[in-house]
Amino acid sequence: MIREPFRFRQTIATILADEPAHVAAAKNGMLAARQVIEAHLSRDPFFGATFDPYFPDSDEPIIVHMADATRSAGVGPMAAVAGAIACAGVEAMVDAGATFGVIDNGGDIALVSDRPVRVGVHAGEAALSNRIAFVVPPFDGIMGICTSSATVGPSISFGMADAVTVFARDPLLADAWATAVCNEIRPADRTVLERIDSGCVSGVFAIMGDVTVQWGEVPPLVPAVVDEQLISAGDR
Repeated sequence: MIREPFRFRQTIATILADEPAHVAAAKNGMLAARQVIEAHLSRDPFFGATFDPYFPDSDEPIIVHMADATRSAGVGPMAAVAGAIACAGVEAMVDAGATFGVIDNGGDIALVSDRPVRVGVHAGEAALSNRIAFVVPPFDGIMGICTSSATVGPSISFGMADAVTVFARDPLLADAWATAVCNEIRPADRTVLERIDSGCVSGVFAIMGDVTVQWGEVPPLVPAVVDEQLISAGDR
């Protein structure tokens, strides 16, 4: 298996693939997605600034998809940008013939897999951080596993959770709902979970200090030792 880091402007990702051609396809897919998003942002800066659902004046599929996914979660369109770029990369890998491919774009993962995949959980200073992993079974198509945190990383969050991981067949929905749940969930207030459409999101796992919350169906959790050097993140 090939593991290759990829950095371009704000995108800090890790690509897992079986063949060099699939790595190249992933990079090209992510760069093409960025090109479309950046072009739209130059015409519509509000698309990149708002924290609220938004109806952009665009017929570009990735822009429409970002707006639709985040509108369902009640957040701004850029809440799905990492998932959108990762998804575009994996779609390009599939078009190149890949049956296995993972793109971790700063904690927002899109993947296609014909084998089990372990996904570790980094949750800052929480007790479970770097000590557990999800075992994702093989599946058909592309899926998203996206994590948002109020205590780790540079992204803006209005919450307090150490990690909220969302599983969905659509990586953009997983990214959008990870942001939304992380913004709102508290140990004594889990009402945000009542808004989730189980037809779109399969499961949520949240860590808030010593408190864990599970909603829906998530892959099996197993003990693990997560190597922080493998985490797709900026300079630390």
